Amino acid sequence: MKVLIAEDDTLTRNGLAEVLRSEGYTVVTADSGYSALIQYEAHQPDFVCLDIMMPQQSGYEVCRKIRARAPDIPIIFISAKTEEGDKLAGFDLGADDFIEKPFGVREVIARIRAVTRRCYALQEAKPERFEIADLTVFPTQLRAKRDETTIELSLRDVKILQLLSTRRGEALDRNVIFNYAWGEDHFPNSRSLDQHISQLRKRIERNPKEPQIINTVHGVGYRYE
Repeated sequence: MKVLIAEDDTLTRNGLAEVLRSEGYTVVTADSGYSALIQYEAHQPDFVCLDIMMPQQSGYEVCRKIRARAPDIPIIFISAKTEEGDKLAGFDLGADDFIEKPFGVREVIARIRAVTRRCYALQEAKPERFEIADLTVFPTQLRAKRDETTIELSLRDVKILQLLSTRRGEALDRNVIFNYAWGEDHFPNSRSLDQHISQLRKRIERNPKEPQIINTVHGVGYRYE
């Protein structure tokens, strides 16, 4: 899934891009309103994050023009302008959410996941659910359930579980998993993958020290039996 981040502050733009990439999104960035519209036309993102105060064209104007092209595309405003009138202006233009600066990483991730669920609700390609061991995974909800417990997942978590499920019994090379879940434009990094698997196990395995879903195949990668 692809997201456009339009933000003129370099630190905020890069920080937000890093957070979204870590979640598994493909990120396109712009440092002005004019650049945002060019990048939108060139890349056709699935949703958009807009600062309000940007050079050349404001986030409000960019939102208005994108909405004219794509009425249903989810749009989030991320801004230091926190007066009620600023928020109302954004929502009047059709924004789906408004995140105030400074923001916390967990807050941004939660808001982005909510927008992702809306994106998937507009699409038909994703399966409604699939089973892996004693988990039921709901890709469009970015969630899994075991008994009465709900487990929040990232876009990357879902990709990893989908790959393991569809290729059950195969010993999957680390590079295969990395390319599928991170994308082939990322340089394969075994350390990043192993760290991600370790964190995912803590959330989905009954006993992470004795995993039943993501099994290590020494010298190769991982496998779901």
